[in-house]
Amino acid sequence: MRSDEWFSPARGLPTWQWADGGRALAAAVRSGEVLTEAQLALALCHRDGWIREAASARVADRPALLPLLLLRCADWAEPVRVSARRWLAELLDAERAAGLLPLIVRVERRQHADFAARLARGLLRGAPGELLAPLYGSADRPTRRYAYRVAVEEGLLSPAELARVAARDDDAVVRSLCADAALAAVRESGAYDDVLGPLLAARGPWVRSAGVTALRPAGRPQEAVGFLADRSGLVRACARYVVRQGGVTPPAWYRDRCADPGDAALPPGAVAGLAECGERADAALLWPLLEHPVAGVRAKAVAGLRVLDAADVRRLWPMLDDPAAGVVREVTLAVLPSAGLVPGEWLVERVGARWPAHVRRAALRLAQERDDDVRWRALLVVRDDPDERLRERAERIGALSTRR
Repeated sequence: MRSDEWFSPARGLPTWQWADGGRALAAAVRSGEVLTEAQLALALCHRDGWIREAASARVADRPALLPLLLLRCADWAEPVRVSARRWLAELLDAERAAGLLPLIVRVERRQHADFAARLARGLLRGAPGELLAPLYGSADRPTRRYAYRVAVEEGLLSPAELARVAARDDDAVVRSLCADAALAAVRESGAYDDVLGPLLAARGPWVRSAGVTALRPAGRPQEAVGFLADRSGLVRACARYVVRQGGVTPPAWYRDRCADPGDAALPPGAVAGLAECGERADAALLWPLLEHPVAGVRAKAVAGLRVLDAADVRRLWPMLDDPAAGVVREVTLAVLPSAGLVPGEWLVERVGARWPAHVRRAALRLAQERDDDVRWRALLVVRDDPDERLRERAERIGALSTRR
């Protein structure tokens, strides 16, 4: 009702307010007439602060208008704010606060909006847990975060319940909040069994890493060995810290795991872990893995060679033909500093339309780093490429080259 599409610049008022009905409404509020719920709703949105203030005093028996009264608590006009806050404090209880929580969380971002948030927080802190339960599954993330913060502060959920939320929720803030609270709750008692299971099985790497780190105070450091090859670097780092306390040497474990290049069950995380804590000499274990049947292993082997500063461009650039896009991305990163060693004719051929898109993108990226002849020949080939994104990228490269 206050938006620009309703606004009449000539009159300086929203259209509905200078129409006959709008003028009648203003007169009815000023004269103290009994108003319908719809009229009160309009009055609470009126441009005139006096009318908004008068309307806020008439919502006592109109619970459907509480959302608008809540908005008036953040009104720019102080008399309107004071009146609305007085009535909201009388009308709001824990049940209504829970129902209005999505709006309260939104309004809290406004100037002068702290009153409703403080009021709701005080009501919900002493409320029974079942009032918050429906909000745990809210599709509105700020509301869900608010509900779980109250639950953690008031101890409304058990450590096992918090761990399950940390494992399954799709919001990183909620996952972190609940994982920290679950582990803090069992730290003194040492009753980790109900908490660690969900945390260690969580999809989110931060939650898994928290669970892995907690294996040490739980007296189960040997279980961290199973996470040395985790897909997440954060989890692998936590696992290495824990297993060292149990006497396991991570570099030796990784070397044993990567020793057989024909092992079809070799997890890519084991290859990445070897590069993360190994030495340059460990590159000898990585080179044979470039022919591994699993694309993830090949990609991590290339990345590992780069991390260990052992990447030989002459041996790596033929892998730009790899059928897996992830492998080609890693090879491109490894070859890029020495792109001049890749044959120019080979690059120009690879930007042709008969090659897979990931190969064409990599060849174009390397051709960009070459001399003018190779670069322009590649750009000419890509000019008619069916891939629109690749054509746009070639145009940008051409424009940059022209400015040089």
